[in-house]
Amino acid sequence: MKKIKGKMELRYYDIPQNEFLIALQNQNWQNKYQTESDLLHFHNLMEIGVCRRGHGTMRLEDDVVRYESGMISIIPVNYPHNTIPDIGADNCWEYLFVDPEKIFAVVYEDDILQQQKILENINRKAFLGREEDIPNMKNIICAIMSEMSCKQEFYRESTRGLGLALMMMIARMNSNVGNAPEGLRQKNGFDQVRPALEHIRDHYAMPMKIAEIASVCHMSESHFRRLFEENIGMTPVDYLNQVRVKKACDMIRKTGYSMEEIAVKVGFTTTSTFNRNFKRIVGTSPYQWKKSPENFEIRLADFNILIEKGW
Repeated sequence: MKKIKGKMELRYYDIPQNEFLIALQNQNWQNKYQTESDLLHFHNLMEIGVCRRGHGTMRLEDDVVRYESGMISIIPVNYPHNTIPDIGADNCWEYLFVDPEKIFAVVYEDDILQQQKILENINRKAFLGREEDIPNMKNIICAIMSEMSCKQEFYRESTRGLGLALMMMIARMNSNVGNAPEGLRQKNGFDQVRPALEHIRDHYAMPMKIAEIASVCHMSESHFRRLFEENIGMTPVDYLNQVRVKKACDMIRKTGYSMEEIAVKVGFTTTSTFNRNFKRIVGTSPYQWKKSPENFEIRLADFNILIEKGW
């Protein structure tokens, strides 16, 4: 299938400090996201979805596959995808968004190489299959969702253990490619710029030149710029600034830093540059955004970034 060019959304989720994942499984979420656009999006976290009812089409980068009730999807970090319900179908998906890096930073605290090795396995491919194909994994996913729904005493400790077991199962499945249920391998196009996304994620607060980011992908700057915009739908500078603005939103919500301090901490060299980019991306100034309580809930829960459309 010919690759569809154009805009792509980054949907950015913020996990509470003492947790490794979030669950989206309430009625408000189901109603809000029952219909998807044709636009691909990707997340800063791993997405694990359970189709409770309905049927439709799922795009996993260049591949188009059918889904129906009783299927589970596993989408790696920074993997382009979308879900399009059939017209008139009553669809219900529930999701876990997991930070594998946060999990393994604790488990392999002193072994960076092992962290990287297992993260590469986990993010190797996307998977869409039936619950009966992965019964043990399905049971753990349902147990995590139950814990996150009820939030009884010690639920954090329970979900940490269950989350680790789930990540190990996914890593094992991806390691044993020949024995694994059929998955969908990642393609080369987006993968070539994936190291740039990871570099920006880890170093957004530092001074950064495009040539430096291009070198992470082992490309010339001109080739990198062209390939990045072709696959992400925006320039590397626009993407970097959007990640910085998202981090600024988190700091505005969670800390008492001044706007000047926040601007520096997220990588902007001047307050005026910070204010200009914030307003361009969010649609309002940082000070106005801070005064609007509604921004601390829905807008940060699903940070859809589009240059033309903003919020």
